[in-house]
Order: sequence, then structure tokens, then C-alpha cells
Amino acid sequence: QVQLVESGGGLVQAGGSLRLSCSVSGRASARYAAAWFRQAPGEEREFVAAISRNGANTPYAASVQGRFTISRDNDKKMVYLEMNNLKPEDTAIYYCAIDISAILFTASMTSNAYEYWGQGTQVTVSS
Repeated sequence: QVQLVESGGGLVQAGGSLRLSCSVSGRASARYAAAWFRQAPGEEREFVAAISRNGANTPYAASVQGRFTISRDNDKKMVYLEMNNLKPEDTAIYYCAIDISAILFTASMTSNAYEYWGQGTQVTVSS
């Protein structure tokens, strides 16, 4: 059974940094695309960043471009989201997701593409 567990969330002041981690278990290989989405109170879930199976394709939402960096360690089956220069509008629950149907360079920005999701980790940015 595939399981995703996020960690690294917390409370940070505006301008600060956090690094989110996502541990993937239950799969023998790291042949999946991965992504981070977020959902703020009263808002719909939105795309943040994605990374293809080989790490070559990493699309970002315009709102985080240049501030956030997604990466992966296939040996450890981990996915990371480095978040710098955080803003109050980044406050949300952050979810990790994987797409096991993705081909090598695919990194979808659509939540429907992702079959497995974690429970989320709260990120709160104070002004």
C-alpha cells in the first residue's frame, strides 16, 4: 500500500524559510512524478510545484516561482519543497502527491493526475 507522509511544516515569520519533506513508502521503485499542492482556508486546492520522474521537468505556480524549489531523492524515495522568502499568503496546508502513471518527463500541474496523496502539513506565515 502506497503511503505519503509530509513533514517540516510550522510557523514562520514573513521572509523566513521552511523545507517540507515527503516520504513515499509502499513502492519498490521511484518511478513516479511528484508534486506539491496547497489549500488555504476557504480556498480550493492549488498547484504549487511538480517534478518529473527524472527530475528534468519542474514546473512551478507563478506565485512561488523564484522562491520555492522542488527536488527529489529517488534512492531515499523522498520529495522536498524548499520555501524561501515566505509570505503570509503562502499560509496553507501543503500536500504531497505522486503520479505513478507518469512517463519520464511528465510533471502534471493538475491534481487529477495524481493517484496518491499525503495527509498534509500546515505552514503558517505570520506578518
